[in-house]
Amino acid sequence: MTKELKFKKPSFSERIKGMLGVDFYRLFHTPMFYIFLVIAAIIPAMVSAMTMMPDQNGETMKPLYSNVWQIMAASEPLYVIKSIADYANMNMVFIFGGIMVSIFIGHDYKSGYVKQLFTTHAKKQDYMISKTLVCAFAMACMCITYLIGGIAGGAFAGYDWDVNVGSLIIALLGKIIMSLGWASLYTFLNVIFRRYFGISIASSFFFGTGILIIGVAAVVEKLSIPMSLLNLFLYGSSVNACLVSNIGTLLTCAAVSVLWAVFYILLGTRILSKSDVY
Repeated sequence: MTKELKFKKPSFSERIKGMLGVDFYRLFHTPMFYIFLVIAAIIPAMVSAMTMMPDQNGETMKPLYSNVWQIMAASEPLYVIKSIADYANMNMVFIFGGIMVSIFIGHDYKSGYVKQLFTTHAKKQDYMISKTLVCAFAMACMCITYLIGGIAGGAFAGYDWDVNVGSLIIALLGKIIMSLGWASLYTFLNVIFRRYFGISIASSFFFGTGILIIGVAAVVEKLSIPMSLLNLFLYGSSVNACLVSNIGTLLTCAAVSVLWAVFYILLGTRILSKSDVY
């Protein structure tokens, strides 16, 4: 008598753990990850250094900031960008982070990894979840190196260091938490444009700049509609994390980031399930 071997199907947690292990291994063994960490650190340091360069008359230009922490977050929620100083803060990580996600996921299709993966692992949802979490981790790391570079650049430029420590911590945590929502958006965009690498990068850059929300904000401002409504979106919530943040700001960032992550993961899963993934 022969006994039939029965194989137990892996649970959801086991599947996710396995995929995360593979994706984190690929991330840590990809030079691109470390290159973008360095880029994230150089950006704020370079912005600070450029503000101290002499003008054509040999005189020192007026600094963009008066406080080193303005390189991390705006002094107040600024939905309508009026100067480069309003824009040049940690939100820039979400622009370059989108490019990094495009390269990371694009390599899955270019190398044939996706074809191999879905031949042996049919759960499209697991792919979306794993990629979102790993890319969110990568962007959170970029936020940390941006912080280090910003502090170094601010010290070099001689900016003032006064700040409400509690609000600063909440602002930084809020932006780091927003990495989850942004990563889910970029993963979703790269699933849509998986056959068009250039378009996936362009779309990630476009949405990362928040141009759509900035445009809407200009209209909302003229109509005297509460700007806080824009906090329901990724860019709006990211902007809301500023140097006058409170615990409500942190809760808003967490809720918006998680809700959009769930939305994009489910939508991306549906698209993968209904179309050719190769």
